[in-house]
Amino acid sequence: MKSAFLKFEHGLNLVSLSIAGIMLLIAAVLGMVQVLMRFVLEQPSEWSEVLVRFSLIWMVFLGIPAAFRLGSMVSVDLMHRKSSPAFRRVLDFLIMAASLVLLGFIAWFGWDYAVRGQVQTIIGLEAFSMFWAYLSMPVGALCAMVGVIGNFLDPRHEELETAT
Repeated sequence: MKSAFLKFEHGLNLVSLSIAGIMLLIAAVLGMVQVLMRFVLEQPSEWSEVLVRFSLIWMVFLGIPAAFRLGSMVSVDLMHRKSSPAFRRVLDFLIMAASLVLLGFIAWFGWDYAVRGQVQTIIGLEAFSMFWAYLSMPVGALCAMVGVIGNFLDPRHEELETAT
């Protein structure tokens, strides 16, 4: 069961990081298009700035699961380094529990916010609802919850090994 969950978590992490990378590429390309349109062609596009903003939001929320998986989001470095191995496991559990509670709130209220935003349109892209922008919160939080549990089952504190 543990290995099946970790395999699922690894696949989900790869998908979320791939999409986050694509969102970064979209933001960079659209940023260059925006500069070209505004300053070279002197015809500013109202849609490109909005898409850059939303792609960066999606990039952040889909990149968070990888950070949680590597143990680099919520950790107490000094306590982790100075504590005994038995207390480290307790500390890892407390960090996992606090992270899951926080991510649960983000997922719950993010979904509520997205549903309420269905009637709101995106300025510059009036054909689309704000639901798609706000959906990044619950999707990212749910993916991050899987990463938090994966880090607890198979701990990786890679930032601790590289710290001096």
